[in-house]
Amino acid sequence: MWHQYLFAAFFIYAGISHFRNPRFFLSITPNWVPFPGTINVIVGILEILFGTGLLIYETEIVAAWCIILLLIAVFPANVKHFQKARKKNRNVLLTLIRLPLQLMLIWWAYQYTLG
Repeated sequence: MWHQYLFAAFFIYAGISHFRNPRFFLSITPNWVPFPGTINVIVGILEILFGTGLLIYETEIVAAWCIILLLIAVFPANVKHFQKARKKNRNVLLTLIRLPLQLMLIWWAYQYTLG
């Protein structure tokens, strides 16, 4: 059960980070995303809501599916982050590791859909 609290805290913290450091998230938002500032706020709110939803028995399965969909939706930002890191030759390994880590997070969320 502690791992569920950890997973939820990760998403709640990530969501709060969208408001604490929007410049970072806007810098890795792909250019084709419309209204990046609004999208940043929406993603932050969703991460907080879905992370909180993991903590409520009645909503944990729906929250987990929503987290899976959100992780897929934000994957292009992780790709852009890696591309920027390569271009600047900074944090290349960390941003590269983040790409398959996204699959692990999807797998972790999927575990909560099994009930």
